[in-house]
Amino acid sequence: MDKTTFEALYREMVPGLYRLAQGMLRHPADAQDAVQQAAVKAYLAADRIRPGGERAYFARVVINECRNIQRQRMRTLPVAEPPARESREPDSELKLAIEGLPLELRLPLLMKYMEGYSEKEVAAALDLSVPAVKSRLFRARRALRQALKEEVALA
Repeated sequence: MDKTTFEALYREMVPGLYRLAQGMLRHPADAQDAVQQAAVKAYLAADRIRPGGERAYFARVVINECRNIQRQRMRTLPVAEPPARESREPDSELKLAIEGLPLELRLPLLMKYMEGYSEKEVAAALDLSVPAVKSRLFRARRALRQALKEEVALA
């Protein structure tokens, strides 16, 4: 299948593929991700699509992408109850405190201290100014100190 044929067929099928993904995932952003990822995979395998089997092929790829997204969700869903205190790792309080931070504070913190990005790199990746990144890092550290103090007080 050539590029123009693929693009025309894809544009024609997108609304139906999106509805299929939406029905499986029940989340619009995830459905869009599934359809886009499926398009990339289908494009890379366009020479293997049998003539007349395009609809089934696209649907299968979208379904597989939806399942991949569902598997990722299952891995990232928070646990209802934290493990018993005796079985916790020494740094689990810190991990829980980091997970409890709002995303705007957690993301710069993880990028800077866990992934080793510089403040300038974090700013570029998050489309922020360097002073904004420094401010968020300060607020994140302050929130972590507070959360860990409360954890120690409860122990």
